[in-house]
Amino acid sequence: MNSSYLATIDRFSGLNVLVIGDAMLDVYLDGAANRICREAPVPIVDIRDVKAVPGGAANTAVNLAQLGATVHYLSVVGCDHEAELLKESLVSHGLDISLVICDPARRTLTKQRVAAGTQLLVRFDAGTTERVCNKHEQQMIDTLNEKFHEMDAVVVSDYGYGILTDPVIDALRALQKKKENTLVIDAKSLDKYSRVGATVAKPNYQELVTLLAITEPAPVGQRSEQIRLYGQKLLKKTGTKYVAATIDVEGALLFQHGKEPYRTFSKPVENTRAAGAGDTYAGALTLALASGSSIEVAGEIAKSAAMVILQKSHTATCTQNELRHYLGSSSKYVADWQALDNRLDAFRKEGKRIVFTNGCFDLLHSGHVSYLEQARALGDVLVLGLNSDASIKRLKGSNRPINNLYERIRILSGLESVTLMTSFEEDTPVNLLEVIQPSLYVKGGDYTIETLPEAPVVRAYGGKVEIMPFVQDRSTTNIISRIKSMDKQVA
Repeated sequence: MNSSYLATIDRFSGLNVLVIGDAMLDVYLDGAANRICREAPVPIVDIRDVKAVPGGAANTAVNLAQLGATVHYLSVVGCDHEAELLKESLVSHGLDISLVICDPARRTLTKQRVAAGTQLLVRFDAGTTERVCNKHEQQMIDTLNEKFHEMDAVVVSDYGYGILTDPVIDALRALQKKKENTLVIDAKSLDKYSRVGATVAKPNYQELVTLLAITEPAPVGQRSEQIRLYGQKLLKKTGTKYVAATIDVEGALLFQHGKEPYRTFSKPVENTRAAGAGDTYAGALTLALASGSSIEVAGEIAKSAAMVILQKSHTATCTQNELRHYLGSSSKYVADWQALDNRLDAFRKEGKRIVFTNGCFDLLHSGHVSYLEQARALGDVLVLGLNSDASIKRLKGSNRPINNLYERIRILSGLESVTLMTSFEEDTPVNLLEVIQPSLYVKGGDYTIETLPEAPVVRAYGGKVEIMPFVQDRSTTNIISRIKSMDKQVA
């Protein structure tokens, strides 16, 4: 199944998408709080880092671009410093901002978050939330009339801050009726779009409660079962072909006419600082549908993109490469070293630190797992070089390996810590290191830098070497010895 997901993701590149919705600037002020203010019993936060990133519909647009689409963004912002920061960030992500309208009478929506360590202390919101003026409303309608049917997909990201007025929504309805497009609605008030004839609506649980007038929200863990009963009602109220109802940690329910709902599941992630996963979900869902996927496949891909976000902090984006790696456990193995290096180039362009380690990893045990987790923690991407079966026989004896290369690849592919794998026939990965040149080479065992044969190669191209001890008393040899001992006792 993963191969079909990966084929779909490959089709994202080159799709033209128009995003219309509320532009926001998300500002994060991170620091430390070690003192209490004298004027009032509140912490003093010493700000150490300030980060400004696109938020709201702008975050949806950036996610679409990061996933490979060509994105045109339509919105109205102020003529202020925040607008300039937002536009600069959008341009740096490759977006077309020629459709962004500047209105001197508006203030750009800005959400500033102050955090001490991992604790979010306060959020300040500012900006104009009234409806856009008639002049700019008509300008957006004219742009929609010009661009709508040139696009492979259109995404509406409506936070209710005055961009999507009734006349703009009426224009969307007329255009969709004239020629149906992949149209995705992610809106705070979905009932406004019931006559548009969109492809899919993407409400979250709170929006579902409002839309369905649920008076008693269910506790966490029971919400999916509660919403499951409303499938056909949701389709009727939204007027869409599909409804993708996202329910936080309980995953999502995908409704369509005449079929049982399809459910996707989420993995628990402890990260309270992540934001924008819903925008990412909408973007990935849009591209999958525009690529011709079924709603079930689109939902699985969208879920996976959101899971990538939940492993990050702040308002984040999911790249096409990250999504491929999250979904493609079987594609973690790359036999051709040059092809491997080409895939690593994408990570290098993102500024990621590449860590490499190698070994036999025969009969995977907890010591291996701990070692690989520690190695991954030293960078952003962990590449694992596996000794071939012939190489292991030379190093360990004719009775090894216990698991052949294919079996070892399949087992190691399930580890989150491992990003990519390859194999080598030689006794050491010296030739492999010369090709991929990782930032950091990690080796476990009783080596020193002076006795490690790979160290001179790594140093020659400017890389670094780190020696990490293996977990004591955990080795494949010990496991084999214990099994043999047990066999003798049984006999």
